[in-house]
Amino acid sequence: MIIKSKEAQRVGMAGSAEKRPLGLRRKKERATLATMFLLYRQRHPDAADLELDALLLYAENRLARCYFQEQKPACQKCPVHCYQPQKRQQIKQVMRWAGPRMFWRHPLVALAHLLATLRPVPPYPRRK
Repeated sequence: MIIKSKEAQRVGMAGSAEKRPLGLRRKKERATLATMFLLYRQRHPDAADLELDALLLYAENRLARCYFQEQKPACQKCPVHCYQPQKRQQIKQVMRWAGPRMFWRHPLVALAHLLATLRPVPPYPRRK
């Protein structure tokens, strides 16, 4: 689900996450992200919509360009931190708030996300 806000279109980011086709695993992760953002928005009406749209679009773009592709580990365990530090703090805030509440609202999605965090981290080739 790509949200094409006016702010995202203005900065030329709309649709940029669609450059590479996503496999099933990353499609599920994208849906989980969208669900977390939806829960966060419902309970935080004072949050800036354009800022959340831009953050979700940024996260989807990072997911589409992930180095590990379909072997992608959970972001918190990943050896490659592809998020900018400020964006990483913002996404953590959304996930820390929405994650525990997903067990009540979307238990199957939350369980699948929890199992995905147990997935082993694939090896990352180090530069010499």
